[in-house]
Amino acid sequence: MKIKEFIGEFEKKLPLKQAEDFDNVGLICGNPDREISGMLVCHDALENVVDEAIRKNHNLIVAFHPIVFSGLKSLTGRNYVEKSVMKAIENKIAIYAVHTAFDNDFYGVNFGICEALGLKDQKILMPKSQNLKKLEVYVPKDFAEQVKTALFEAGAGNIGFYDECSFSIPGKGTFRPIEGANPFSGTMGIRENSDEEVVSVIFENFKQNQIIAAMKSAHPYEEVAYQIISLENENHFSGLGRYGDLEKEMDEADFLRFVKKTFDLKIIRHSGFNSKKIRRVGVLGGSGASGIQAALANRCDAYLTGDLKYHDFFQTAGKMLLCDIGHFESEQFVTQQLVEILSEIFPKFAVSKSTEKTNPVNYFL
Repeated sequence: MKIKEFIGEFEKKLPLKQAEDFDNVGLICGNPDREISGMLVCHDALENVVDEAIRKNHNLIVAFHPIVFSGLKSLTGRNYVEKSVMKAIENKIAIYAVHTAFDNDFYGVNFGICEALGLKDQKILMPKSQNLKKLEVYVPKDFAEQVKTALFEAGAGNIGFYDECSFSIPGKGTFRPIEGANPFSGTMGIRENSDEEVVSVIFENFKQNQIIAAMKSAHPYEEVAYQIISLENENHFSGLGRYGDLEKEMDEADFLRFVKKTFDLKIIRHSGFNSKKIRRVGVLGGSGASGIQAALANRCDAYLTGDLKYHDFFQTAGKMLLCDIGHFESEQFVTQQLVEILSEIFPKFAVSKSTEKTNPVNYFL
């Protein structure tokens, strides 16, 4: 299997276009036409991970964080980023990163955190908005199923845990072929009446080009009448963060002990106790100060994330227990999640989990 074939299959499961606009995801370095000898999955593609890939004869590293984020203008080995990328290139090892595409995925980073905590009735904390569109296309009645099938195969009509969703309205269409036309039916210069259906489907905006191409390919008319409508609906199956409810409420101290044990933590930075029970918990892996207000709006009793600053702890105003469990610590389940996803997609291919340490933070106790 070539790297480009891997990318095509993997992105059916985890579309990189659901990543945040600022992010650098996908193939960071490497020849997409190269055959894959093995995949090594890691959190960060540091130099020690590249060395591990060399030892194992794996020439594709699938990383959570992109080793190259922004501002790289040369490769001379001046820092840990350049050293890692140079060694990968010199040894013909490709690096592929998922980052916020996996943060935003329904079964991604924050799903893993919630599952570890045993949260019930999970929902997206900050759903992605304005990324849904609706297609309405006018189709001859006898070709409606053909066009719908093409749209579904291109990725339209997916709503949550349902696919092939559409709505049709029967009606009468008119057209008159004029000079230059090559009509599917009808007579030049004469107005035609046609039994048609208006077929409506919803899709994520990054799929638009492939969906329009599929629609036109399956449609019998020379000129296809259709319209694209941008929706303001929130996508409740994609977005940053997640929240859910504990099976049994806990007091604050017991909750922190539970979190410390679940994440194998040495320390938790937290806001002051509010003498309230903890039932609803919000989470956002990595740097999650941006989710504090969303957690409050969703009536979370506690919020777990990383990289909180001094002034962030004032935002809760005594209404929520705010917990900084660490950036890496909050994302610690990611590598195993990716291994399981890749093993499911490529059951006959060698997928290895990196054993190298990539967390730069240590604790002196």
